Amino acid sequence: MPLAYCLHDLNPKLIQFTDTLGIQWYGLAYVTGFYLTYLVMCFLARRGLSQIAEKDVGDFITGVALFGVILGGRLGYMLLYNWDEFIHRPWIFFMLHQGGMASHGGIAGVALYCLWYAKKHRISWTGIGDTIVCGAPLGIFLGRIANFINGELFGRVTNVSWAMQFPTELLHEDFVKQGGEPLPMPDHLQHSPDIIAWFEKYRGGRAELANILHPRHPSQLYEALGEGLLLTTLLLFIRVKWPKAPHGIITGLFFLFYAVIRIALEGVRQPDSGSEMIMGLTKGQFFSTFMIVAGLAFVAFGWLTRSKRAA
Repeated sequence: MPLAYCLHDLNPKLIQFTDTLGIQWYGLAYVTGFYLTYLVMCFLARRGLSQIAEKDVGDFITGVALFGVILGGRLGYMLLYNWDEFIHRPWIFFMLHQGGMASHGGIAGVALYCLWYAKKHRISWTGIGDTIVCGAPLGIFLGRIANFINGELFGRVTNVSWAMQFPTELLHEDFVKQGGEPLPMPDHLQHSPDIIAWFEKYRGGRAELANILHPRHPSQLYEALGEGLLLTTLLLFIRVKWPKAPHGIITGLFFLFYAVIRIALEGVRQPDSGSEMIMGLTKGQFFSTFMIVAGLAFVAFGWLTRSKRAA
């Protein structure tokens, strides 16, 4: 089968113990992302480029994971992308096994946790930020890879040679709007392998799926490379090559680079199901504009206070 029509059939479950208990790639991505960020922060601490001593990095990352990424990411998803359901069923906030995290919320959560940590330990808030943003994009990278494995957040319809077909497209409300025929499927079908198995048992198998589905950008991989690997490479390079950078500059560059990359890649990513455009922008693009403002503010703060840089 040509790559342009490669059918996504990855299973989001790495190991399944029972019908309801198992290890998923998404959870593994989070744990690995926290560990890689820990390693980056330890590396910077050993080079004297961190406000946090190497012995304290583990405790700091634990707090970032629980109160910043998970709490902030989950709350951000509920407020920004799932408000209608959240306001009527607030307990779904705790149903983490169903997925639903927002990168903008996670970034805001980490920023607030760093602010609290800096005040408690009387160190520079922006100095902490300059350290953690060098490793955090590795977590974003792994998160986007997990999105790809899950078959979620796929791209727009395209005819590029590396396009893929995602069976989970059938669950997206825009499938019919883009010319697809509505198909009555059981509600429990949520992932590519389950949908494929159902088609092989009750419909025309993979051949019928190939005729039904649209070829799409694997935008999760674009975002993994741009928001993840490219961003962490740039920030680490700048941090090491500019060891006396005023506090806040590297943090500001993270916000700016992430926002620009996110806005650009949203152009090939299918908007979330049920998501409305805001002033002609997708929600991801709209919220990223605020990150540009925040990034400029951090850079300006760092430059204006450069003479007061802590040792």
